Amino acid sequence: MSDLTDALRKRLADEDEEFRRWSREHRECEDRLAMLTEKRSLSSEEELEEKELKKRKLHLKDLMAGKARQLTG
Repeated sequence: MSDLTDALRKRLADEDEEFRRWSREHRECEDRLAMLTEKRSLSSEEELEEKELKKRKLHLKDLMAGKARQLTG
């Protein structure tokens, strides 16, 4: 989400429930990934979870960027 300006991100979060939901889920994915990164080693289930979280986080970022593009034209 670094390619979205803070002002645009705030505007979308204030005005668009869907964007707000995506942003919240994106943050939750980041938090869980940070927890997994802190571990010395991951189980096979955690490795799979990590891969899925990364994919989901990227998908959410793409959705949010698309919404921002719609708004800015």
